[in-house]
Amino acid sequence: MDPEIKQQLEEIHALAKDNHRMLRAIRRSQWFGLFGKIIIWAIVLLLPLYLYQLYLQPLVNKVSTGASTTSGFLGLPTSADLQKLINSYTAGK
Repeated sequence: MDPEIKQQLEEIHALAKDNHRMLRAIRRSQWFGLFGKIIIWAIVLLLPLYLYQLYLQPLVNKVSTGASTTSGFLGLPTSADLQKLINSYTAGK
C-alpha cells in the first residue's frame, strides 16, 4: 500500500473516531438536559399543589366549615342559609 494513502486512511480513521466521540457526548448531554427539564417542570408544577395541601387547605377548611351551604337553586344559598351565616357572624363579635 502506498505510504501516502495509508497516512490519509489513518487520518480519516482518527477523524471518524473523534467525530463519533463528540456525537456521543452531544447525545448524552441532550438526554441529561431532557431529564433535568422534566425534573424542573415537575417541581414547578407540583410544588404549589403540595404547599397548598400542606398549608392552605387546613385554613380553608377551617374558614369554610360554617359557610359552605349550597342548598338553593344552582348551588346558591337560600335566605335561611344567609340568615344563619349572619347570625353566626354576629354571635362571634
